[in-house]
Amino acid sequence: MNKKKGPPLAGLRIVVGRARHQASALSSGLRKLGAEVIEIPFIEIRKPQSYQPLDTALKNLHDYDWLILTSVNGVEALWKRVQKLRLSKSHFKRLQVAAIGPATKKAIEGRGIKVNVVPEEYVAESVVQSLRDQVAGKRVLLARARVARDVIPRELRKLRAKVDVVEAYETVIPQSSQTRLRTILKSPKRPQMVTFTSSSTVRNFVALLGKNVWRGRPHPRKPGPLDGMRLASIGPVTSSTLRELGLPVDVEAKEYTIPGLIKAIVSARVEPGL
Repeated sequence: MNKKKGPPLAGLRIVVGRARHQASALSSGLRKLGAEVIEIPFIEIRKPQSYQPLDTALKNLHDYDWLILTSVNGVEALWKRVQKLRLSKSHFKRLQVAAIGPATKKAIEGRGIKVNVVPEEYVAESVVQSLRDQVAGKRVLLARARVARDVIPRELRKLRAKVDVVEAYETVIPQSSQTRLRTILKSPKRPQMVTFTSSSTVRNFVALLGKNVWRGRPHPRKPGPLDGMRLASIGPVTSSTLRELGLPVDVEAKEYTIPGLIKAIVSARVEPGL
């Protein structure tokens, strides 16, 4: 009789570096497949230095034609202000809404707001492509993190859209993660994989390692902190940041979502070394 196979990720130790309140979907998905998950947040979500620009925009939603949201964090931060200002769903009635991907769309629709556009690929460039013929002369509100790529506002302005960018939240490095990260990388039970779900998680990961620990590309004769470890990326933008900082991309999701990342990790498990 054939021996029953175990879970596809059994015995694989994986670091999940998402913000604490967002780690559950990725962590639980990996655990269900047998992985040992180590949660060490590389990113912390905080309120912006001032809510005034966001509040002003929300009070004047009737002036806008489009609202673009590029993350679940952006949706949650914006909706908190909507509730604080005692606005209702009716304020969004005349707006066209674009979401960067299915998770963001689900978060928006969970608040009772219709989403008109979701691009084929869940990156900024694809958002612009999806709106190419719809924004000329239109007013666009983009609510996002304090530190974010400028692709969307820059390219939409080239298409003659009038774009207002407002900060809904900011991301910071959780210093409490530094000791945990360095300790786990020196442990006999080192993780075999680290996951990255945004460019911010990549940059913060390197910052948490510290300049005395991290020296970019490993020296051929000196062991580095990431030797023998695979790095898994949620998509091409995150992968580009990894490479920019001298880090390899061992696994990249074909669909730029948490389920897509999990699927890519499972596929990579059949390769030697995992």
